[in-house]
Amino acid sequence: MIRKFVARDLDAVRDILVKSEVFSAEEIIVALEVIEVYLGNPKQQDYDLYTAVDDQERIVGYLCIGSTPITSGSFDLYWIAVHPDSQRKGIGQELLMFAEDLMKSKGGRLLVAETSSLPRYEKARRFYEANHYNVLARIREYYNVGDDLIIYGKYFR
Repeated sequence: MIRKFVARDLDAVRDILVKSEVFSAEEIIVALEVIEVYLGNPKQQDYDLYTAVDDQERIVGYLCIGSTPITSGSFDLYWIAVHPDSQRKGIGQELLMFAEDLMKSKGGRLLVAETSSLPRYEKARRFYEANHYNVLARIREYYNVGDDLIIYGKYFR
């Protein structure tokens, strides 16, 4: 089941981000800051957060999506992560399909996801490609020397 993120989900999502062993400490800090914005201002419209919950009510996945500022119909997939114990069960794909449907319901036509070229992000790149996302751009050494930004996207019209 996928549902709106609530405050009590914070520790479980932090656990997912840490245990995935993919995200850097800085990336985890940013993810948690986004969650603080989301929880601290119920009227904000920059981020929509959701969690995937298993049949024992455990948080097994997390999603953050938002409309891209100053665009018409473009959305950013800011975060998508699944707990390592729950990976390879289709949860990530369910979260991604949920994000796509949510975006389309809001008039979206393009969903963009950014990732790194580092080897630890290989599973993320394969995930986007397996779900029919195309590389729209690659910016060499964007994050750091030897760490390119890879921008994936999928059009819906």
